[in-house]
Amino acid sequence: MKVLKFGGTSVKSPEMIRKSGAIVQAALAEEPVAVVFSAMSGITDQLAGVAALASQGNETYLQGLKEIEKKHISAVSELLPIQQQSSVLASVKMILNELEDVLQGLFLLKELTPKSRDFVMSFGERLSSYLITEYFKSIGMNASLTDSRKLIQTDNHFGNAAVNFDITYKHIAEHFKQVNNVQIFPGFIASTAAGETTTLGRGGSDYTAAIIAAAINADMLEIWTDVDGMMTADPRKVRKTFPLEQLSYKEALELSHFGAKVLYPPSVQPVLAKNIPLKIKNTFNPEAAGTLITEKSGNNQLAIKGISSIDVVALVTLNGSGMVGVSGFAMRLFNALAKHRINVILITQASSEHSITVAITPQDAIIAKHSIEEEFSRELQMGQIEPVEVEEGHSILAIVGENMRNTPNISGTLFSALGKNGVNVRAIAQGSSENNISIVISQSDTRKALNVIHEAFFLSGTKVLHIFLIGTGFVGGTLLDQLQRQAKYLLENHAVEIRVAGIANRRKMLLNEEGIPLSDWKALLENTGEPSDQGQFASRMHELNLRNSILVDCTASAEVVRLYEDSLKHGISIVTPNKVACSGPYGHYTNLKQIAARRGVKFLYETNVGAGLPVIKTLNDLTQSGDEIIRIEAILSGTLNFLFNEHKEGVSFSSIVKKAQELGYSEPDPRIDMNGVDVARKILILAREAGAKFDFADVVSENFLPAACRSAASVEEFFKILPEYDVHFENIRKETEAKGLRQRYVAVYENNTVKTGLHIVDQSHPFYQVEGNDNMVLFTTERYKVRPLIVKGAGAGAAVTAAGVFADIIRIANF
Repeated sequence: MKVLKFGGTSVKSPEMIRKSGAIVQAALAEEPVAVVFSAMSGITDQLAGVAALASQGNETYLQGLKEIEKKHISAVSELLPIQQQSSVLASVKMILNELEDVLQGLFLLKELTPKSRDFVMSFGERLSSYLITEYFKSIGMNASLTDSRKLIQTDNHFGNAAVNFDITYKHIAEHFKQVNNVQIFPGFIASTAAGETTTLGRGGSDYTAAIIAAAINADMLEIWTDVDGMMTADPRKVRKTFPLEQLSYKEALELSHFGAKVLYPPSVQPVLAKNIPLKIKNTFNPEAAGTLITEKSGNNQLAIKGISSIDVVALVTLNGSGMVGVSGFAMRLFNALAKHRINVILITQASSEHSITVAITPQDAIIAKHSIEEEFSRELQMGQIEPVEVEEGHSILAIVGENMRNTPNISGTLFSALGKNGVNVRAIAQGSSENNISIVISQSDTRKALNVIHEAFFLSGTKVLHIFLIGTGFVGGTLLDQLQRQAKYLLENHAVEIRVAGIANRRKMLLNEEGIPLSDWKALLENTGEPSDQGQFASRMHELNLRNSILVDCTASAEVVRLYEDSLKHGISIVTPNKVACSGPYGHYTNLKQIAARRGVKFLYETNVGAGLPVIKTLNDLTQSGDEIIRIEAILSGTLNFLFNEHKEGVSFSSIVKKAQELGYSEPDPRIDMNGVDVARKILILAREAGAKFDFADVVSENFLPAACRSAASVEEFFKILPEYDVHFENIRKETEAKGLRQRYVAVYENNTVKTGLHIVDQSHPFYQVEGNDNMVLFTTERYKVRPLIVKGAGAGAAVTAAGVFADIIRIANF
């Protein structure tokens, strides 16, 4: 015989009841069946609500009662032929009248005891099982309803009663000897020896089915729900989950204990004791294979089988030097909790014996604190232990799998994935069986942690990067285009999925956790974006708390830089061509790097110097491998090099400056490039990367731009004044070229000094041949003393800068 159990979503409507009936008929064609039903979806919560309202003297409970009545009356009308409806409706009305009488009593007494609450809660299953039985009869099924309260006996711990298995199994076995048709049972409910109605706890319908299956030694227990089986993780919190084909009883028990909603934890135990296979099936998709739970784990290819979580727990910690080496502390602690029936979800103890921490439900926290402090009152008075600490706002995550014991680096993968995403682990517990590793983290990190762990163990190394971009100008806009073009290649060839979750510019901002379609980002930002507020953008980014988040700053704004520190502290990596942070106060620069290192995230700014050229990476490779930097000599402004190379006979200097701005080679205000500030920032960054503790004031800069141009009130005013000096720049060009020389704006770091200025170079110098908007950096080191190591290439332009930013993003993906 097979036992089938249908959950609330499987009977939530007449349509679903019909589907459940078809499933039962198909099963019945192969072997005898017994069926357990939950209340219709939402009814249990409605019953709890009307009971509470009635006990508070609130007459609106009557409205809730009418809604419950309407749902069941409507179901009868839709499911049954008209000629059969009157008797069934009368019986349903009788049950509802009984419920109304009970609620009226609660209203008058203005109290709700656990006992009366259990009685009210029983009506959901009693109503659903009755009307479904009548529907089964109407379609020709030989079925009868048996009240579970007559068979399942419990103690009187109302709300979560404990089953007396000896008596219960005897009752069920005797009952089945006397029947030969389809037996239908209401789940969730039972009774005491005195006949008082009890409930088996939320999810107790699974338990009812497992108890019946165990009592009759069924061949199989099938639990029909609204998912395709037990998933690798909760699909409401984790993307790309998939159903597991097979689990062992132990794995299923571990997953259900730590919050897997498909199974109610005790439900596995009765069938486990009898070695009865259990299968999870989907009423909405009955053709799906489902998940088979047996003695064997199955699928040895998976190191872990699932990730589960308990969203809200409190940590209770007992600590003190008086605990060290003293026996009995743990026993007394757990006895104190047991007195108040407080369930301990997780236990962890330091090997020093200085502290014991337990995780419990938050509603038990205060009672637990008082109970423990009462038990240890003498030790508290003597100062041997500290007052009990209670910390709320935590979650428990657990990875489960029998193959963990045979697979190295499970813990390493787990903690590495969490650490790289800034998730702090507050407590850890692992049994010697190695079937489970449980961790306690901040509740705000739960969703991110689940996704990170799922990616690490189940998605073949696929990593999802969540990009938050500020700045959609030349560089930012080009980056978005590059991301779109390369997305498919990265996913298929490198298992990296790029998801742009936020875009902001000066006018609008748009955030979407699921990702903004890059094919239409401009229109979406313009038409659906909200007014831009960089502080709000950052706050929303922090609140989303998405795994592998990267803030990409493609502005030149100091205001955006002020968002860096808090973002790094939230576990968000930063990629930026914005030089303000790394060329600002030295303390701020080092602080950002230190925060990134502490939080296990990246702060990358390769494009601060040389656009897409690997200048900073090369310098870091030299210093980290032990080379000593003697001299750095560099052309660091692609803009200035472009100006000097393009300034030829017949072409005015002012027109070349305007062209550089239009091509995106210069800053929006070209004076930032032309007055040497941009070059000074870049050489300062290189000097700092080489180990110098300089500030911007330490850079000695020569400015070749006339004072009137520098002091212009606006960019527009600057372009009006600049043509007045075309003759000045033309004379310098002619004089230089007449001598066979060329102008170059050069930055030098040497002998603990940093200088920038206009240099005149001859054909023997490497800088002479630098063309267009190229940059060139010469590293003279102990290893490269005779001939410097040279990095050369395009050093300006939206495409190469965006490509450099893109490369930094990929470095984080590979981190």
